[in-house]
Amino acid sequence: MARFSLSKGRLITLGVVIALVVLAVLTVHDWHQLWKISSAPDNVPIVAMLFLVPFFTWLGIKQARANDRLVEELEKDPKLAKTHHRKAEPWRPGWARDIHVWPYLVRIEFLAAVIVTVILFVWSITLNAPLEEPANPNLTMNPSKAPWYFLGLQEMLVYFDPWIAGVVMPSLIMVGLMVFPYVDSNPLGNGYYTIKQRRVALWMFCAGFLQWILLIVIGTFIRGPGWIWFWPGQTWDHNAVVYDRNRDLHDIVADMIGFTQLSSSWVLKMIFGAIVVGLFFVVGALFFHWLLTRGGLDRMDRSLPFWKRVWLWMKTPDPFEQKLLARTSLLQYATFQFFAITVLLAMPVKLILRLVFTIKYVWVTPWFNV
Repeated sequence: MARFSLSKGRLITLGVVIALVVLAVLTVHDWHQLWKISSAPDNVPIVAMLFLVPFFTWLGIKQARANDRLVEELEKDPKLAKTHHRKAEPWRPGWARDIHVWPYLVRIEFLAAVIVTVILFVWSITLNAPLEEPANPNLTMNPSKAPWYFLGLQEMLVYFDPWIAGVVMPSLIMVGLMVFPYVDSNPLGNGYYTIKQRRVALWMFCAGFLQWILLIVIGTFIRGPGWIWFWPGQTWDHNAVVYDRNRDLHDIVADMIGFTQLSSSWVLKMIFGAIVVGLFFVVGALFFHWLLTRGGLDRMDRSLPFWKRVWLWMKTPDPFEQKLLARTSLLQYATFQFFAITVLLAMPVKLILRLVFTIKYVWVTPWFNV
């Protein structure tokens, strides 16, 4: 009889999760405010995402790990690779090795469509649409928020110039999603879940996707009246005033070195910002190049201490990833670096600079601000 057991890593993860849940419950001061936000009809998809995204992420990782274990077994036994049914689930006598689209797949898709339709019917009947009275220019909502699928875009306005946040960054995101399949030189991992064969693509996608989910969550639960930062469970105060001093990076540097002309001359400000952004791209390119050559932490000797395995992982390139990098052309490499830096790296860095160090812009010009 199988016994339920937890490894040391799972126990630590479970303890951290329980501690975070307890801490989150203890920090909530206004449950009514939190429930009012969570139960709003237009916030139901966001509340659902808080549970659906972790669940399907776990499910995908679970299937990917099962496929990776199967790949390892088939690579060790070439004879088994010729006869195995290439599925992570064990094959049983009497099962068909080939499943036809009709009626098996069509039946599953039909049932899925029926279930989704029923859910939408129940949703539309039980929850009223968030429609309000005609717009009144003399009475503006506070906070005035976009629909949930645009909240990430609205939150980006806090960190970037309106033209960049509203036009440039969304365009880069859409173009980058279209370009990435063409700059990918990895022939493996198509049509099935895998981690080891698609490490870079997997973690890049997760980073971008979770960043966008984070922006939506911030815009829904944290941004209150005046678009001021209120922690979840904190009472929204319409009379609250923020005393943070948002300054540009060149002003901070000018005060530190005593060079006042850096704050008064637009030419010096533009040159200074261009140098900082250029250095950011150089450091970002080096970081992603280092990341492209790393393998998985699980390939290190598990008998070694964890800190030593991490150190070896950081300084030891992976032959498989190096082979993929050698297959990549210069145009593919440069395109990947550009979109990775401008979309995946610039957003979290700018968010930290604004929220932690209250730095508004890094590069200030007469035409645009970054």
